[in-house]
Amino acid sequence: MTEKPSVPKPPIVMTIAGSDSGGGAGIAADLKTFAAFGVHGTCAITSVTAQNTTGVLKTFDLAPEAVASQIEAVCTDMNIKWAKSGMLASSEIVKEVAKQVKKYGLSLVIDPVMAAEAGGDLLRKEAFSVLIEELLPLCKVTTPNASEAGALAGIPVKTHEDAKLAARKIADLGVEAVIVTGGHLDATDLLYESVSDTFTRIPGTFVRGGTHGSGCTYSAAMTACLACEDNLETAARKAKEFVVQAIQSSLPVGRGAGPVNPLGKTLEDKERYLALKDVKKAVLILTDSPEFAKLIPEAGCNIGRAIPGARSYEDIAAVEGRIVRYRGRANPVGCVDFGASRHVARVVFAALCENPEIKAAMNLKYSEEILEACREMGLGIASFDRAEEPEGVSTLDWGTSEAIKEYGGVPEVIYDEGGVGKEPVVRLLGPDASELAKLAVELARRIK
Repeated sequence: MTEKPSVPKPPIVMTIAGSDSGGGAGIAADLKTFAAFGVHGTCAITSVTAQNTTGVLKTFDLAPEAVASQIEAVCTDMNIKWAKSGMLASSEIVKEVAKQVKKYGLSLVIDPVMAAEAGGDLLRKEAFSVLIEELLPLCKVTTPNASEAGALAGIPVKTHEDAKLAARKIADLGVEAVIVTGGHLDATDLLYESVSDTFTRIPGTFVRGGTHGSGCTYSAAMTACLACEDNLETAARKAKEFVVQAIQSSLPVGRGAGPVNPLGKTLEDKERYLALKDVKKAVLILTDSPEFAKLIPEAGCNIGRAIPGARSYEDIAAVEGRIVRYRGRANPVGCVDFGASRHVARVVFAALCENPEIKAAMNLKYSEEILEACREMGLGIASFDRAEEPEGVSTLDWGTSEAIKEYGGVPEVIYDEGGVGKEPVVRLLGPDASELAKLAVELARRIK
C-alpha cells in the first residue's frame, strides 16, 4: 500500500486585534486574509466592538490578562514567528502585548488602528503614547495610512514629501520599516527601510468598491507574505495588489461603508476553475456523441460559460478555434480557455444582463427539424431578424437582446434565419455548459 505523501505545514501567524461584529474589519478581515494566502491564522482578541457598516456603536475591552492568556495559549503550542496587531484600545492592553511580543520573540507588524473606516475611535489618547514608547520599538514593520503616519510623527501628511519625512520620524522610534499607505493620498504607497535608508514607491490607482477593513487586510497580507519569507518590497507589492482586489470584490452588505472582500479573488479563481471544468465536460459529451456532429454549422460551433459577475470576454471560457465536424464526429480545434470566443461571449453577456443565472450558450446549425425537436421538448423559443439590425451595433448583442425582449425573459433557444453571407443559426442558452451539451445531444438523437 502506497503511503500518503506528507503535506508541508503552512506558516502559522497571529492577529492581535479587536473583533468587528459586522464582519468587515479586525480579526474577521485578518483571518480571511490569512486563509487566502494559505497561512494558518490564529488570534488573540483585544476588544469586542458592537460595529456595523455605519460605525462603531460600543466597545468592550478585554482584561489584559485575557489578551495575554490567548497569546500564551497559542505560542506555547504553535510555532508563531510573525504576528500583527490591530486595535489595542487601552494603555494596559498595549503594555501587555509588548510584554508578550518580547516574551515569545514575535516579529510584529503594527497596524496603528486609531479609528474605524465607518467612524468611531478605536485607540484611547492615553494608549497612544504607550504605543509609541513601548510597542513601536519592538515591531519590524508598521503600516499607517497618511492620517495615522501624521499622528505618529507629529506632522501633517498631505503629500509624498510629508510621507517621507513622517516615515523617517517613525523609524527613529525604533521601527525597522514603515509603509505609509496611499489610500488617503494618491493611491501610491511609500515603503521606507531604515537599515538601508531607502524609499520605494509602490504606485497604484483608486478603484471602486467598499474600503471598510482595507487597513486591516493590508497589514494582514503583509504579515502573511513575510511569514512566507517574501522580502519587504515583494510583500508590500503583493499586499497592495491583494487589497485592490479585495476592494473590487466588495459587496454592499449594509447601509454604510462597504467592507472589503479578502476572499473575493480566491472565490473568483474557484469559479474560473469550475467554468473551465464545466466547458471541458461539455466538450467531452459532444465529442463522445456519434449523433451530435450533424448539428454543427458549416462555420463550426462553440460552447462557452461565464463566471458569475463576468465583466469581459476574459471571464467566459470557450473552445479555441471552435468545434468542427471531422470524419463524421465532433472535434474541438483547440483547448478550452478564457477569452477564446467572442461569438459565444456576446450571446452570454446579453443573457446575463437579463438573468445572471444564464451563464452558458452554444450555437448549432439551423433547420426547421431542429426547431420542431425543440418545440417537442417544451423549450422556450425566440428569434430575431438580421434584416432589422440597426447600423453600428453587434449582431449578436443586438439580436440576442431583441429576442429576449420579445420573449419576456431568456428562452432556452434563440435562432435567426441568417442574411447575406450569414449562415442561419440556432443558439441554446442555460445555466451550465455541460447541461447544454446534453440538451444538444438529445436534440441530435431526435433528428433523423
